Amino acid sequence: MPDARIEEIVRNAVAQAVERQLASLRETVVQDVLREIAPALKEQGSSGGSSAATLQKAISAIQAGTTQKEILRALLDNTVLYSGRAALFVVKNGSATGWQGVAFDNNDAIKDFALELGSGLPSRAVQSRASQTGASSDMDPRFTAQFGAAKGEMAVLPLLLKDKVSALVYADGGDAGALDISALDVLVRATSAWLEVIAQRKQAQKDGTPEPEMHAPAPAANDPFAAHVPIHSKAHEEPAPMAAMSAAAGWGGATSAPSGEDAEIHKKAQRFARLLIDEIKLYNHAKVSEGRKHQDLYDRLKEDIEKSRSTYQKRYGNTAAGGADYFSQELIRSLAEDDVSLLGNNFRR
Repeated sequence: MPDARIEEIVRNAVAQAVERQLASLRETVVQDVLREIAPALKEQGSSGGSSAATLQKAISAIQAGTTQKEILRALLDNTVLYSGRAALFVVKNGSATGWQGVAFDNNDAIKDFALELGSGLPSRAVQSRASQTGASSDMDPRFTAQFGAAKGEMAVLPLLLKDKVSALVYADGGDAGALDISALDVLVRATSAWLEVIAQRKQAQKDGTPEPEMHAPAPAANDPFAAHVPIHSKAHEEPAPMAAMSAAAGWGGATSAPSGEDAEIHKKAQRFARLLIDEIKLYNHAKVSEGRKHQDLYDRLKEDIEKSRSTYQKRYGNTAAGGADYFSQELIRSLAEDDVSLLGNNFRR
């Protein structure tokens, strides 16, 4: 008879493996179905009424968002009604980096991709500030090589904020080859307008708070992509020590960049924290998905989180990086996608 403890470990390992496979299968089925029904939805809407109703529903979903992240996700989620694949790239300082993808074989890989802006459709979209269409030969060849060439037409649409191109939406017909440029253009324009409204609301709230000198908005206060950083920067193999990490940065202790030997310790602590969080995500796909949906990530993953936290503290808690608490920063940035509310009310640093 095998040892009871060994049997329990094996059962848990098998259960986790099955859970991971089911989560991956569900995502694959969802994307396949969305790709299949997109042409049917367009055909049903050819008479005009149904098409208008579908587009109106998509815009309503975008305007139901109350945060910039919700709005942008709604935009991408609804692009599959009018395209096969879509991705959003943040434009900043003359470069474009991936934010999120929909219906690609590997959506997460979009977050690591730096799109070439010097030529082709992306360049024309930025220069003209208008939607551009073309073939695979008009797209960044690195993008086509990594994600596959579109069978038919593709489009790049600029998302404007304060008359500046803040992001680019890429869309193609995918396997089905279905692409409705006009509808996509309406969705992107509606998103731009709604983001402006949300930004103005937030600015008005700030202007109405007591002691305004304590709440002076930063130059990028109305920029939904101000804190955007790709998963792995193409310009730097490692993020600069103590670099701002948007919402997660507030959970660290240090406020100035370290130097010398301390800087190396900080880098190692950051890398180790990322490794621990990536491991949690790797073995708990279903729990992560449900936790984000129901805003109770910490409750669902408490045991894994606290074990990993303990491991992190043992290695770096008493070092120069101990005060920065990179584990909590990475927990928020990566596991909660920079939204601490997704961890739930029971989460404490």
